[in-house]
Amino acid sequence: MKVADAMSKHVDSVSESTTVEKLSVLIFGRGINGVPVCRNKKIVGFVTERDILAKFYPSVSEYVEDPFHSSDFEGMEIKVKNIFEMRADQIMSKNLVTVTPETPLLRAHSLMSLEKIGRLPVVDDKGNLVGIIAKGDIFRALVGDKLLFSEDQDYTDWLSRTYYASVDIEDRLRHEIPDLLKIFSENKVKRILDVGCGTGDHVIDLAKRGFNVVGIDRSSAMISEAGKRKKSMSEEAKKRGKFIEADVKKINPKFKKEPFDAALFMGNTISHNPGKYKETIKDAANLLTDKGVMILQITNFEKVLKTQKRLLSFNFTKIKDEPGKEYAFLEFYDEPDEREKTILKTFVILVSSGGRWKSSGVRNSLMAYIAREGLRETLSKNGFTKVEFYGSSFDGKNWDYLFRKPFNPLESDWLTVIAKR
Repeated sequence: MKVADAMSKHVDSVSESTTVEKLSVLIFGRGINGVPVCRNKKIVGFVTERDILAKFYPSVSEYVEDPFHSSDFEGMEIKVKNIFEMRADQIMSKNLVTVTPETPLLRAHSLMSLEKIGRLPVVDDKGNLVGIIAKGDIFRALVGDKLLFSEDQDYTDWLSRTYYASVDIEDRLRHEIPDLLKIFSENKVKRILDVGCGTGDHVIDLAKRGFNVVGIDRSSAMISEAGKRKKSMSEEAKKRGKFIEADVKKINPKFKKEPFDAALFMGNTISHNPGKYKETIKDAANLLTDKGVMILQITNFEKVLKTQKRLLSFNFTKIKDEPGKEYAFLEFYDEPDEREKTILKTFVILVSSGGRWKSSGVRNSLMAYIAREGLRETLSKNGFTKVEFYGSSFDGKNWDYLFRKPFNPLESDWLTVIAKR
């Protein structure tokens, strides 16, 4: 691959007369470590964070003249006003290392490693700036783009450290458990399988109420957190609630002889199986009794795409274990791939400690694009003769009851399903 395949053509650059203060705003505001300096379009220098910070320290001649004051590191900080007033051409590096659009990517990376820099200007044959390439661009082009999108252990482990810690689980259970109990009572449910149990809150609540519940999840971090929360249970309840790090297929042989009365797929769990959600439903159905019930809670993709302009949610929250920080959670979807029946979700976490906001991470997850009628057909093929659809709301913070409102394709946030045999 060539530099042209990965470089950014939209380059932040400055002129020789740009002040260091404006340079600093650009560097820190964009989250980059350096900016090219241009005369018209031709690159004449480059300014990095290191170049700016170096101006806080004394020169060799200053040190020789006054070694005592030249070692006053706290006193050096007062230089910031004078440094801000300097021009780009006074601090820029003129020993430029550049590449062209035709330079091989790994050649560009090798130059960065040798020169100990993170970005390289890309110039044409006349020395005009035409782009910029960073180590991250090279990594994404050579490695990142080759990775499969996955709603699996890495993704859920990542969310468990921030997002799931912010969820108001008491509000969720207060709304969802009563509706689940009603269905369980009507269908004489005693043994429950919670697929994609996350931090195990439904399992724990139901086990305390006398149900035998097995929670499974592919994420080791989720199962670990569930184990911690389980410690609050009585010894008797602990025997009724179990957690296993696995997916449905792996536990199938183990529980074949002791089937469940109900299977739960809460929180859009079933969509986390792109390309095989039908197989996952089949595997779970095979673990149910002849009169087993399956309950699914699925994001209503139709509303997100048609009325919310692809934005699922955007929320600010604080986590009790990190009182000095505030988090912002942004979730949105791309347009679905109708042929593959998949949809790409992007989850962005931003964090602030009272100053500038910074990115805490971005993850892409490819999900199964599930619609109501296709789901009805899949459930029917697995022996579910009665399928009921309901709608409920969720704004990223506040939860709703599960089965008290009809499903509206353009208003409901969740498509909630009760499938009976």
